[in-house]
Amino acid sequence: MISLSFAPALSKSKAAASGIALFVADDKRLPASDVLAPHARFLNHALANSGFTGKKGETLSLVNPESSPTYYLVIGLGAARSVKEIHIEEAGGHALAAALAAKLAGLDIVAALPKGVRAEAADAAARIGFGAQLRSYRFDKYKTKEKEEDKPKLARVAIVTPASAKAQKLAEKFTVLAESIAFTRDLVSEPANVLYPESFAAECRKLSKLGVKVEVLGVAELKKLGMHMLLGVGQGSVKDSQVVVMQYYGGRKGAKPVALVGKGVCFDTGGISIKPANGMEEMKFDMGGAATVTGTIRALAARHAKVNVIGVIGLVENMPDGNAQRPGDVVTSMSGQTVEVLNTDAEGRLVLGDCLWYAVERFQPQCIVDLATLTGAILVALGSTTAGLFSNNDKLCAELNRASAHTQEKIWRLPMGPEFDEMINSDIADIQNISNGREAGSITAAQFLQRFIKDETPWAHLDIAGTAWTKKATALTPKGAVGWGVRLLTEWLENDHKAA
Repeated sequence: MISLSFAPALSKSKAAASGIALFVADDKRLPASDVLAPHARFLNHALANSGFTGKKGETLSLVNPESSPTYYLVIGLGAARSVKEIHIEEAGGHALAAALAAKLAGLDIVAALPKGVRAEAADAAARIGFGAQLRSYRFDKYKTKEKEEDKPKLARVAIVTPASAKAQKLAEKFTVLAESIAFTRDLVSEPANVLYPESFAAECRKLSKLGVKVEVLGVAELKKLGMHMLLGVGQGSVKDSQVVVMQYYGGRKGAKPVALVGKGVCFDTGGISIKPANGMEEMKFDMGGAATVTGTIRALAARHAKVNVIGVIGLVENMPDGNAQRPGDVVTSMSGQTVEVLNTDAEGRLVLGDCLWYAVERFQPQCIVDLATLTGAILVALGSTTAGLFSNNDKLCAELNRASAHTQEKIWRLPMGPEFDEMINSDIADIQNISNGREAGSITAAQFLQRFIKDETPWAHLDIAGTAWTKKATALTPKGAVGWGVRLLTEWLENDHKAA
């Protein structure tokens, strides 16, 4: 992730491979800025004589060999009055992406915004920097023969604003959040031979440096607790299953915590109900929910948030060896309910069910949210930009929707009800882990989870199977792991569950 500086003036660098990025609305007028004044004639001529329209996300790259710096990157914001905080962040991401594409070594981003944009100068500058940081993420640790011309050259990024001192201060919390999102992306990006239950747990242990209490429960402890659903999923792997419990108490002593629970299937072959070979390599990110929970705990602790939060993640591998769970097996959950496993590829709900029961029984949280790359059906319903929301509590949904509207990590609530719940009643056990048909696959998965919510605890389930990974770059995310949910949960917890 790129490091930033904030300055009141442009860099004095004379390097040819440096540039200026600036932002223009759809009226194509330059923003009022003293630092742009020396460049105004060239820029106004270029804007008047190009096809640039200023629509949101549009980029115009200009070269002026008679000036220093040589490159100008003009980023469109669309209608000035419609620009929101998220669009300012995205503009920073577009500027960074354009600088990478131009192979620039240095970039000054002029944070002046067009007339009509409602934004405070220091906050806008900090958000532009945040967007640039998010877009600069790159997972390249395993590239040993990358061509020199393909490597990013960008070594210096400065955000230019008269409010540089205040912007620098505001940017500190954004940088912690960006680092935590990058940490989450790293976890999701790692191959399964590197990141498996034990090594994932080792990454969690590192959070103790931030004041997080970390416990790792091994197979013997999980058996003693009765987590046979979770253990059944992992029994075909040579890698032992683990449950990691992370406790961060930054709020008032005695205030009930919020619990976050994440699905951590470090690799999912489908087990005996094995998946097709095509695309199976992507199943290394089936631990995206656990990664988001871990990244959120990291962000809260590093920001010294005034919240009390518990994170519980179930870490397993779903592999098809001679000891693997079979379709038709019946297991007893920690709650005492029995489950008929009709499909071993519907394993995430088995992991989560035991973890949800454990979190509620041990910590009696004020509310609980789980995240999981749970169902392919959610992609059919909502695509790859929106996560499914399921809940037993309208107030909790309203809180999450407010956070979603602010961060633009989009969620959509889907229905639940007894008619769906009946679809997972088993003939020989209390529950079966899939219904007998293809209908309402995401909903019946959520109904399964709800059976492990104790005492009507307010609960929400986020199915992030479509949002944890992107196959094409966006304004704030290069192709690959998104780190989806860290912003959403951090925003929600700091605004709605502060225990100061």
